[in-house]
Amino acid sequence: MNGVLPPGPRAPRAVQMATWLARPLWFAQQCRARFGDTFTVRIEERPWVMLADPAVIREVFTAPADLMHAGDANGILRPMLGPSSVLLLDGAEHMHQRRLMLPAFHGERLLRYREIMVEATDRVLARWPAGEPISLRPHAQAITLEVIVRAVFGVHEPEPHEHLRALVSSVLDRLTRVRRMVLIAALGPDSPRIVALFRRELGALDAELHRLIAERRTAPDLAARDDVLSTLLLARDEDGRGLSDAELRDELMTLLVAGHETTANSLAWAFERLARTPGGLERVAGDDAYAEAAVRETLRLRPVIAVVARRLTRAAEIGGRVLPAGTVVTPCILLVHRRPDVYPDPDAFRPERFLDRAPGTYTWIPFGGGVRRCIGATFAQMEMQVVLRRIAERVALEPVGDPEPIRRRAIALVPARGGEVRVVGPRAAARRSVG
Repeated sequence: MNGVLPPGPRAPRAVQMATWLARPLWFAQQCRARFGDTFTVRIEERPWVMLADPAVIREVFTAPADLMHAGDANGILRPMLGPSSVLLLDGAEHMHQRRLMLPAFHGERLLRYREIMVEATDRVLARWPAGEPISLRPHAQAITLEVIVRAVFGVHEPEPHEHLRALVSSVLDRLTRVRRMVLIAALGPDSPRIVALFRRELGALDAELHRLIAERRTAPDLAARDDVLSTLLLARDEDGRGLSDAELRDELMTLLVAGHETTANSLAWAFERLARTPGGLERVAGDDAYAEAAVRETLRLRPVIAVVARRLTRAAEIGGRVLPAGTVVTPCILLVHRRPDVYPDPDAFRPERFLDRAPGTYTWIPFGGGVRRCIGATFAQMEMQVVLRRIAERVALEPVGDPEPIRRRAIALVPARGGEVRVVGPRAAARRSVG
């Protein structure tokens, strides 16, 4: 059983890559219109088979773990996150680290992070000038970075670990530029040039993470702490095995990057969309259910990640078609989230569509699915809702300029102008002026 790839565009790989990087939604929609819900694109060395049918996506997310490997498919992340990141492991090692990490992001622990989210939001809000346009994305980054650093390292004041926050911001600013991702895709994540580049760029941040790990291992109150790092240091599997320093470094890096950058981008999109929705922000300020629906609709219409990637370890039948071993199957978030048979008027931003129904398991996949669904999904959604409500309660905002197109920042899809808005004034004052 060798398998045959489905049809797809015949343009050279360099052309397909450039188009995908510059206009991902347009490229995916053009391919779907021409080839249907399953088609092959050549964006990297291995062919990608993009999937837009929820039934087929279900097959991928429920397939045996030894058939669908995510670590190989996500190799572009390896130079930054490291080989032991939960995003890059497969099989028993993936499940081992996932089980050790899950308790840090569920249950009562989540509620303890809410106060940190409110404090971080208020600190950023205090610096917003009234009457002037601001790009929300860097402000959202400041909030989510403070939140994740304090949640991971367990400090109650914002000042400790300021050096770490500065290092993370600097590294992400340099390493998430599109040209770096193109270079990795062209040379491969294990290229000596790529390895040397990232080792140099990450040197200072790695040293700080290892210092913090060593410091916390010897903390006399380690067992009494409930932050993520302490939880991971104490975690043991059924055989008594914990995480090594190298594994901890890679998981901390994963949390610092994925746990703040993606949420900041989603918040920028949420404000960009809600500011253009009559009464949207006002309703977010006073209606928990609507705020939750607005988060879900933002993640549907403006997902930060375009695809979920899995590599076939052997030839297999997917969606009634046998695909060759080594194929990267990519459930396309952009396409499945815009299916008119699932989401009527799919290009419209309508939080109301989620007020009376929960998202479908295989038709709403901003966090992936199956046993590899994002560990921090609940944390991210809670953070978005808390920050949205806090800002909407405190200030009145209005949009600036035309609706913002999608722009790529590394693998993330962000508002072209960063979610630009204008602060009209305090929310209460805005209400009085209207009355």
